[in-house]
Parts: sequence; C-alpha cells; structure tokens
Amino acid sequence: MRNISLVFMATLLFAPMGFAADMPQMSIEQTVIKKKIAEDVSMDDAIASMKLRANLRNMKLVAHLPLSKQVESMGQKARRMDIYQFCDPLTAQRMVEANINFAAYLPCRIAVVEDNKGQGWLVMMNLDLMINGTTMTPELKAKAIEVRDALNDILQAGVDGDL
Repeated sequence: MRNISLVFMATLLFAPMGFAADMPQMSIEQTVIKKKIAEDVSMDDAIASMKLRANLRNMKLVAHLPLSKQVESMGQKARRMDIYQFCDPLTAQRMVEANINFAAYLPCRIAVVEDNKGQGWLVMMNLDLMINGTTMTPELKAKAIEVRDALNDILQAGVDGDL
C-alpha cells in the first residue's frame, strides 16, 4: 500500500495537473507575447499609452491589479508588477455563450513587469493559441481576431510609448 501512495504522490508532483503524461508539453515562453518597453519609455508612460490605445480601439479597461503594491503592503519588497485587464464586453459575452470554457480566458490581461535590472516588460497571453486551438463559428473567430489585433496594438503602443 505504501508503494502505491508514493507512486501516486510522485505522479501528482511531476505530472502537470489535469494533463495526461503522453500529452505534448509546451514551455511557458511559447504561450505568451513578451516585449521590452523601449529604453526611453517609462513604465508609467507605457501604461498611459496602453490606456489611450485601448480607448481608441474600443477595448474597456475593466480592472487593474497592482500586485507589487499588495506584496509591499504585506511587508515584502517587490519589483513593479501590475496587471491590466482589457475587454470587449460584447465579444466576451458571445464567446461565453458559444462555449462557457472561454470564460477562463476573460478578460484579456497585459502585465507590466519590472525585471531584476529595472527594465520594464509587457507580457500577455498569445491569443493565437486559443483562436487556432478551438472550434468557433467564422463570425466568432473574426471577432476573436479583432480582439487579438486590438490587444497587440495596445501592447505595441505601450512598448513604444505612443500617446
């Protein structure tokens, strides 16, 4: 009985949760888009640029999570890490109505992260994986592509500091 328990625990520790052992694996780098903020653009300017571009692209800023401030309020030092959540509410509603599992991907996030050298980065999920990895109606896929393109535009505006 003890051997069975050790095998079970090893399976839990070493196999990704919810995935079969024979399922192909990806590195996390393959699942995200990560871009360095231009040297002459501050993280605050990158954020301001993203907010303005989101407004121009009719993407709503639905949440801001200042995670590094939360860590600091707990008495720990932290490099800057903020999560901005953008959404096209009508497209989000259509996607969830088509398949409730899309709710796990909502709203779309762009993280502003400071590395250990003080450099700012923008990181978001590569939406192509979701768009190309699932079945959608042609109309819904077109809307998902519009959201992806808007988020890529928002991300690039932040990288370049385009106001």
